[in-house]
Amino acid sequence: MRWQMGRQSDNVEDRRGMGMPIGIAGGGIGTIILIIAGLFFGFDPSVILQGGDPSTQVAPAPGSAPSKVDDEMGKFVSVVLADTEDVWRDLFRKRNAEYRDAKLVLFSGAVQSACGTAQTAVGPFYCPADHKVYLDLTFFRDLRERFRAPGDFAQAYVIAHEVGHHVQSLLGTSDRVQAARQRGGEREANALSVRLELQADCFAGVWAFHADKARQILEQGDVEEALNAASAIGDDRLQKQSRGHVTPDSFTHGSSAQRVEWFQRGLKSGRMDQCDTFAAGRRS
Repeated sequence: MRWQMGRQSDNVEDRRGMGMPIGIAGGGIGTIILIIAGLFFGFDPSVILQGGDPSTQVAPAPGSAPSKVDDEMGKFVSVVLADTEDVWRDLFRKRNAEYRDAKLVLFSGAVQSACGTAQTAVGPFYCPADHKVYLDLTFFRDLRERFRAPGDFAQAYVIAHEVGHHVQSLLGTSDRVQAARQRGGEREANALSVRLELQADCFAGVWAFHADKARQILEQGDVEEALNAASAIGDDRLQKQSRGHVTPDSFTHGSSAQRVEWFQRGLKSGRMDQCDTFAAGRRS
């Protein structure tokens, strides 16, 4: 992936190395959202969030204002974020709408968000309550070693997926889905979560289409890296690895084939209207 000459985003908060106690901040819907986010990468939610005395909670660490990062991986994340900003600002402008940038928080070990307090095991997640993406960079090592999905564009896909959730938040999709999930049963709630996640995959593909068209970021093998990552974190593959069997009704993010399909749909078309996973769900 050609990223070295790209601009860095002004919307990065570097909280790495800032220790903090573990506990639940807020609870309620925020906690539910964070658990759902954690399932994105197939971890047991019981190791993601841990209850604690509210008195142990801390405010966001001093010095957590947006900042430039100096290390190579931090720069990479900042450049990818900036590229998503450029693409989505343009696409929203064409819809006569305003794109409001997401913030991206780099952390290590644990982090407090408006959705709760999370450990590194949660993997990357987006919190709609504060419009921030949270990422511990050690996850990229897990992506390479645990999920067998190496490559810089695989990592860019992960970031673009989380920014896709921010797009859904701005469009009001996330709120509508959350309301519908609360009204329905478990099976319906899971199906809606799948549609939300697949749309974020499609939006990641839309970003890649426009970023490559404008700045020729893709190199040979990049698309395969993203497709490999999308396949590696499908619910069916993760369940097969962890349980030995697959239970489709419990899917929350979609099968490997679905994730690959929707990323490809966005990548091939570059069109947001091709990412209506909810209409596709009603037809299926």
